[in-house]
Amino acid sequence: MQPNFVCGRTTIVVTARTAGDQQLPRNALSPIVNMENDQAEHHSPETSTEFPENKRNGSRGGSVFTDGCSDGPSPSRSAKEEFLMMSPEQKLQHFTCRAQASEDSQQFDACIQDLVRCVALTRLVYGDRHLKLAQAHTRLAKAYLQFKGWGQQALDHLAFPKDFLPFCSSMSSCGDERLEVLTCLLSVHLTQGGASLLTDDLEEAGQGLLKAEQVLEQLHQHDVVNQQEKIKTQLEIAGGLYSVYKRQGRPEEALNQCEKSLRLLKECNKPEKTSAVYKDMAAIEQDRGQVDQTIEHLSKAHAIAVSHSPEGLEGAQISHCLAMILSSAAEPHHNEAAGHYFEQSLGAYKKSVGLQDPAFLNAQDDFCRFLLANGRQEKCVEIQRSSLDSKRSAFGDRSSEVAETLQLIGSAEMTEGKMSQAHRTMSQCLEIQSWLYGPQHKKTKAVQKAVDMLASMPEVTEAQQRKHRRKKKSDTFYVVPSSGNQKNS
Repeated sequence: MQPNFVCGRTTIVVTARTAGDQQLPRNALSPIVNMENDQAEHHSPETSTEFPENKRNGSRGGSVFTDGCSDGPSPSRSAKEEFLMMSPEQKLQHFTCRAQASEDSQQFDACIQDLVRCVALTRLVYGDRHLKLAQAHTRLAKAYLQFKGWGQQALDHLAFPKDFLPFCSSMSSCGDERLEVLTCLLSVHLTQGGASLLTDDLEEAGQGLLKAEQVLEQLHQHDVVNQQEKIKTQLEIAGGLYSVYKRQGRPEEALNQCEKSLRLLKECNKPEKTSAVYKDMAAIEQDRGQVDQTIEHLSKAHAIAVSHSPEGLEGAQISHCLAMILSSAAEPHHNEAAGHYFEQSLGAYKKSVGLQDPAFLNAQDDFCRFLLANGRQEKCVEIQRSSLDSKRSAFGDRSSEVAETLQLIGSAEMTEGKMSQAHRTMSQCLEIQSWLYGPQHKKTKAVQKAVDMLASMPEVTEAQQRKHRRKKKSDTFYVVPSSGNQKNS
């Protein structure tokens, strides 16, 4: 059985989500309407008109009166009055500017909040059936996908543009307006492809990306999209289609998309980006059980990554992948190469992320399994013992990583015939496994079986008896007799 590894490109979705992020409500269009109603009823400039989400976190959204292109002090009374007197068109322009400024400064929550307001204001200004409204929904959908990774919210906002834009295109008599419709359609299809991948609708994802390909060609023919922009979008589409075909079990078509990406990257003179494509090709060949082709593609990816960053993280990851593939191959000549790549990956991980990083520690564990499989128990135990403090610091005393390390050390000690030491090590492992998973879990049962087997060994039995005698002796004490005076008193 081949070991699995994850090596791939970032295609359509660029997620920038933090642990503190919360989803905006589905009825997020209502705040702008409430704002307009409140302004009609309350004319006092001291009345707060911030949205609820801004009150929770002013640094994300800011006051609706704040200039979108600057972070100044709280707005003055005259600024509030000026904002209240703005027409809907002026407010739309204000929030459009501020959304772009928030995007440029990577304030993604604030950007999305203002794009929600733009949708409501666009409907107010232009009506329910207008190209501007389709564009506003499309931009909001794209923001949900790219900045938050929320596929379903993106698809919800694409429903209107997908329904309206084909009708709008057929009714457009002006050439410029038709090109504007096509530009919006391109964004719709690209966003549909990425969002559908996130929601596991592979058929819809594939259709969206193929339509985007057709629209892109039309825009290029009309000089709306230049050659550089065309190649960038083609790479995005090829990456998305690769993911669709790979997940659909269509390896040849997925490989064709990789070949296309390689040609495009060569055309735009970006060879450093081809390593990600070769990793994708290796993943497909590994799924098909083609070891030699997998090694070939990974070797190319490794050479490219190392040439641009000799001790970088990407090179470390690819070296680790190569080591795992080579170590599992049946051919004896792959074994020596596997050891070389393990050593190389550990050196690169050490330089790029440090000795206590999970990536380094996981690679070190894989290397120790390789050593154990090749009869180098002493080296394996030495490395594992030296890693225990790092793992306790990185993962905690009662972590699965510490338990697995103890189990690996115990297994090596058993192989070396050090049964008493193995019993102590495996007993420590059993204590952690029982705490983590409970006594009935298969991992706990496996370790319990090993501990029971070791406990029946004569060497272990004798050691336990000696320990028991020492303990009994230390517990024995002499009673000092009372003095005669005390006795007679």
